[in-house]
Amino acid sequence: MNAKRIIPCLDIKDGRVVKGVNFVGMRDAGDPLEAAAAYSKAGADEIAFLDITASNQGRSTVVELAAQVAKQLTIPFTVGGGICSVEDFRRILSSGADKASINTAAIDSPELISEAAAEFGSQRVVVAIDAGSRRDGSGWDVYKSGGQVNTGLDVLEWATRVEELGAGEILLTSLDRDGTKEGYDIELTAAVAQKVGIPVIASGGAGNMQHFADAIIKGKADAVLAASLFHFHEVDIRQLKEFLTAQGISVR
Repeated sequence: MNAKRIIPCLDIKDGRVVKGVNFVGMRDAGDPLEAAAAYSKAGADEIAFLDITASNQGRSTVVELAAQVAKQLTIPFTVGGGICSVEDFRRILSSGADKASINTAAIDSPELISEAAAEFGSQRVVVAIDAGSRRDGSGWDVYKSGGQVNTGLDVLEWATRVEELGAGEILLTSLDRDGTKEGYDIELTAAVAQKVGIPVIASGGAGNMQHFADAIIKGKADAVLAASLFHFHEVDIRQLKEFLTAQGISVR
């Protein structure tokens, strides 16, 4: 088993870290610079920095803030939100980010995935997929614009396509589980992980350490991402790694 990654996520709104439930009801969770530095020291394998209102507001990611966060880190750093062009990729990666994540722009302009992969390498291109289950239980639809718009795209078909277009990684978020602490959507995660050959990051729903193990063992995730559990000190990253190791999961 390849070593699995633990990734705290900094959801950024108005320059602050925030966290909500099902993408709404946001509450303040601290200063992004302090949070990034603390997670770097605490044993996180990577940090995700997502400007959650950039796409909705039709603006670029806060590059200056991302650059400041990058200075706090000695671990890989992914930035997402409002990235709409190869030039946006260039600005984000030049700011100190190791990877750039796209969601809405990838859906609206799929060729951006290929263009960015050709320019910067697939390993630096992350496609975020926000998935919502259909009421009839037949699968999951892809949402964009911060989880506000149902595109009608099938998640499994879209995951396959983004891999073909050159994405190096998928950040898969369950809209149904986001912030609920009821556990990752294992069925969703496993379905996507088994459909593609690139790493899948599970996101949305972590409530305890066993949930992380389930996402890896049952969901076949290559990495597990969480926010509020880490932000509000409900789970310690080093203790989580010890817990996962005890279950036979290789961690970094």
